[in-house]
Order: sequence, then C-alpha cells, then structure tokens
Amino acid sequence: MNTTITVILGIVAMLLPLVIGRLVWKRFDTWFGRNDEVYMNSLDHFLKKIGLTILVAFVLLWFGMSLVFSSNGA
Repeated sequence: MNTTITVILGIVAMLLPLVIGRLVWKRFDTWFGRNDEVYMNSLDHFLKKIGLTILVAFVLLWFGMSLVFSSNGA
C-alpha cells in the first residue's frame, strides 16, 4: 500500500475513536440516565459513563490500527 494512504488511514483511525467517544459521552445520559437527577450526579453513574466511553474508544482505536497495519504487510 502507498505510504500516503497508510498515513491518511492512520490519522482517520486515530481521530475516529475521539469523535465516537465524544458522541458516546454526550449521549450516555439519554441512554442510561433513567431521568433521575440524583442518580446522574452519582459516582456510580460517572464511572459507568467514563468506562463505556474509554471502552468504545479503545476498541475502535484497536480495530482501526489493526486494519491499517495489517494491510501494510508486504
């Protein structure tokens, strides 16, 4: 694969988890908020929110980087 395409795909693979992670962070309250303000301000809710965001971001980063570097084998 061409080096320029590898660099561009690598940049996209690094920026995509940031965008998706931010989307998950912003929408988490509507998905799992239970419409309870006290629960949404608790530590339990915050830890679940940050855990899911990190999990989604790292899975996407791992998947994107594995695709970029596996196609650059020859």
